[in-house]
Amino acid sequence: MAKDSFFIRATVTTNGLTFAQAPIDCGAYVDALGSSILRVHNLTVQYGTPGTNPGVTAPGGDASTSYQLTTQSQAAMVDASHRSLISSGKLIAWNHPGVASLNGLSESSDILPQDWTNGYLVATEQIYLGTDSVNNAIVDQITIVMECTVEKMTPSAAMALALSQS
Repeated sequence: MAKDSFFIRATVTTNGLTFAQAPIDCGAYVDALGSSILRVHNLTVQYGTPGTNPGVTAPGGDASTSYQLTTQSQAAMVDASHRSLISSGKLIAWNHPGVASLNGLSESSDILPQDWTNGYLVATEQIYLGTDSVNNAIVDQITIVMECTVEKMTPSAAMALALSQS
């Protein structure tokens, strides 16, 4: 576990059909002049409002809701080759033909900061939580909780940051 860590929480609401995004203010932690940067060590995802059930209503139907966390504002979902991507994942639901209730639910996390040895460095004053759905949203919102620390921008951290975003 990271020493002197704290948590940043953010939520983005999905409208069910198009890309939506919410900015997360990191200005209190990132200071280019003072050389402080944010390190995201862990990220957890909550799909939907607590107490609601995700699902698909049509027999034989399927749907998915994806999330992404990026260091730059986006107009759509991006893949792992995009240099601004910090984390991404998806929740998928499906029904068997002839059945109008949820029969399957699967979650996948493509990339998480904890997948890396030292987390993910952020030097931007805002990061962005985005979501998109296919065949209508199966949840109404995505909420993330990030475990973070603030550290001084050392020459090695500056080099690591420059290499990871090139």
